[in-house]
Amino acid sequence: MDEIYRIIEEKIKAAGYPYEVDGKAVYDEICDEIEGKENGHYICMAKQEGNIHFEYHIEIMDEEFNLAGINMVDGDKMTYIDFDK
Repeated sequence: MDEIYRIIEEKIKAAGYPYEVDGKAVYDEICDEIEGKENGHYICMAKQEGNIHFEYHIEIMDEEFNLAGINMVDGDKMTYIDFDK
């Protein structure tokens, strides 16, 4: 799991997120958001530091989920972070 947390952190930092990021906290936040949801595609929003919020693009399957990407939204600026590449 540490590898997954590291990848989340690296991709978010590389996209220009100006604050500290904890990959495990992001992963746990996603797990909390999707708990009990049916299979399908979802966008879940989460407030971050400052004026920034993340829009998680998630596909839920029977035993797993895929974080396809994150829109990092800061006011009127949006940066897409692709996790499928």
